[in-house]
Amino acid sequence: MTAQIIDGKAISQAVRLEWKARADRLIARGITPGLAVIIVGSDPASRVYVANKVKACKDLGLYSVHVELPGDATEAELLEKVAQLNTDPGIHGILVQLPLPKHIDAHKVIEAINPDKDVDGFNEKNVGALVTGETPFPSCTPYGVMVMLEKTGIEIEGRHAVVVGRSNIVGKPMALLLLHKNATVTICTSKTVDLAKHTRDADILVAAVGRPEFIKKDMVKPGAVVIDVGINRTSEGKLVGDVDFANVKEVAGYITPVPGGVGPMTIAMLIANTVRAAERLSGMNDE
Repeated sequence: MTAQIIDGKAISQAVRLEWKARADRLIARGITPGLAVIIVGSDPASRVYVANKVKACKDLGLYSVHVELPGDATEAELLEKVAQLNTDPGIHGILVQLPLPKHIDAHKVIEAINPDKDVDGFNEKNVGALVTGETPFPSCTPYGVMVMLEKTGIEIEGRHAVVVGRSNIVGKPMALLLLHKNATVTICTSKTVDLAKHTRDADILVAAVGRPEFIKKDMVKPGAVVIDVGINRTSEGKLVGDVDFANVKEVAGYITPVPGGVGPMTIAMLIANTVRAAERLSGMNDE
């Protein structure tokens, strides 16, 4: 068996077009969805992520503001910038690129973002709404995984989904979104005893551990859907995921590549959340 590759680039392009149509309806009414992305410092990976997000907005005709603060910017300066954007009527979504420098309290900054502009879905109000299944802004990466599964025609209801990783950004919201679709969900952590026993039981396996090629072939049930959220760079400079792709694809039923899998979906869902925020804030919510 060789797994079917889930093409995140192709799916994300289709999703972007769907949300561009919604953005165009707003623009026709004089409202251009606007996203502000704030980056503190000069981390190379963060700069690439921010550039991709800004480009995606411009490509779809959205308004985009790129705010760069130096690495030694104070917490107060960052909070002041967030406060300005909270009251800017042309900005519908605010994203603060993580990680932040150690001297800045990321939680405090996230909580300072207006929940109605929190397109990352990290504010406590939106996290709480995610628990009840009512959030307008699901976290972009897990949201992208769910849309990818839907567009691929993969059944979730009644399946056993195993999420490896419990981060607030991916693991926890991923588990909740799967749960809302009636999957039976197991979350595995670094303290899980006999991890492979759990992963081999998964119909849908989501790897989000941040360790290169951590999920091996013998950890995967034949025919399983394997979603690789990881992005790691090896000592040779090669970009790889959390899954040993070359070998796991020989047993999986479906698998996402790295790059070209979940990554493009994350940006597509950021666009979706920004357009949805503009619809809500303008009173023109189509949902």
